[in-house]
Amino acid sequence: MILAEITDTGLAALTYGIGALGPGIGIGYLVGQAVQAMARQPEAAGMVRTTMFLGIAFTEALALIGIVTGFIF
Repeated sequence: MILAEITDTGLAALTYGIGALGPGIGIGYLVGQAVQAMARQPEAAGMVRTTMFLGIAFTEALALIGIVTGFIF
């Protein structure tokens, strides 16, 4: 059976790969919406950009928590 052949390292890599999908999709969506907002209101680009970078930082924190969890367990 293929599941019996997966080692702990392989299982950790698999779970992190699955866990990184959410933040990856979230960051892509966030940046896309920020670009649309800047295209609609160029005068608010500075505020939108700042909010976008804060959102990226918080979303990326989820991926970092996932990789740290993989190292711990």
